[in-house]
Amino acid sequence: MEVGITREEALGLVKGHLQSESLLKHCLATEAIMRALAKRLGADAEAWGIAGLLHDLDYNETKECMEEHGRGTERILRQKGVGTEVIGAILAHNAENLGIERSSAFDFALTCAETITGLVIATALVYPDKKLASVKPSSIIKRMKQKEFARAVNREHIRLCEKIGIPLEEFCGLSLSALQEIHEELGL
Repeated sequence: MEVGITREEALGLVKGHLQSESLLKHCLATEAIMRALAKRLGADAEAWGIAGLLHDLDYNETKECMEEHGRGTERILRQKGVGTEVIGAILAHNAENLGIERSSAFDFALTCAETITGLVIATALVYPDKKLASVKPSSIIKRMKQKEFARAVNREHIRLCEKIGIPLEEFCGLSLSALQEIHEELGL
């Protein structure tokens, strides 16, 4: 799969476009989960990780108009020569608002990966030590069922993991493990 950009270049773009520390951490978390998913599914970990890192590149410009979210990223990445599959997955993470359909494992993976970051991090933050090391996959599953917990997290998007053949319980464990590996970068 053609990526068309290095991780260093992608990280530079993210840091240049996203001033929010929490949004940067969200992108790093999504990257980590995407790399873990790619390894689990035998996909291109570099391409999947970079898509995770870049998926919210235009968020500051589009947060008030989600019907455009992804289109600014698409324009920037096309100019940089980023591969069409990477751009397609980035657009698909906002499929409902853009009026497109998710069709590939890459599309579904990015959507469920970027969504679960909020649930995992919110779960860690309710622990006294606020550390990912204290979280267990079963705690994430429990919080999934609590609609009032992390209310903005779309549980149906997380469940898209099943469309790529990964049961919810396994996906929660894989995601938690991926975030625990970068806990220092996330400050958790």
